[in-house]
Amino acid sequence: MLRRASMLLARQPILAARARPFSTDLPAAPSADATFTEAWTKVIPNMDPPKTPLSFMQPRPPTPSSIPSKLTVNFVLPYASELATKEVDMVIVPATTGQMGVLPGHVATIAELKPGVLSVHEGSEVTKYFVSSGFVFIHANSFADIIAVEAVPLDRLDVNLVQKGLAEFTSKLSSATTDLEKAEAQIGIDVHSALNSALTG
Repeated sequence: MLRRASMLLARQPILAARARPFSTDLPAAPSADATFTEAWTKVIPNMDPPKTPLSFMQPRPPTPSSIPSKLTVNFVLPYASELATKEVDMVIVPATTGQMGVLPGHVATIAELKPGVLSVHEGSEVTKYFVSSGFVFIHANSFADIIAVEAVPLDRLDVNLVQKGLAEFTSKLSSATTDLEKAEAQIGIDVHSALNSALTG
């Protein structure tokens, strides 16, 4: 038993050397699914094989050897694309762990978004959005993908309506009797509080 353990421990450096590479270390061009295509042509030779998900994906740009001067941002909602491959200086996102600034060359990260202000900095121009929730995916090649459930430019929000909504949800919470009513009212308070602080703070 001890011999087997020592043999397994001696093999660990070999296994570590065979560790799976990071996705950014893989070649930028996707490889064709040759096995599937070959099997398809054997079964149905007179029809072109269907496209696999890999054929719809664009190749990921390689990780640059030096830090680029700009951050490339994709900012999408379920129904629209706010920014598509937009080169900016920096974005600040409202992560659940706190405000997170993302510059070119940022370490690869995935963060959950909370209700708050997302600001896009491009030179001296700053565009601010209020996001309800979502995720940000920061890639090692200075690309950032921001996926939000709902977002609206900050200048399109009415502070009076926000404060009215905050008062309504606060009264709903005090009169709530079930756990569901309390949870719905608390979510409304959290979102409206974040909206209010974004507009007044």
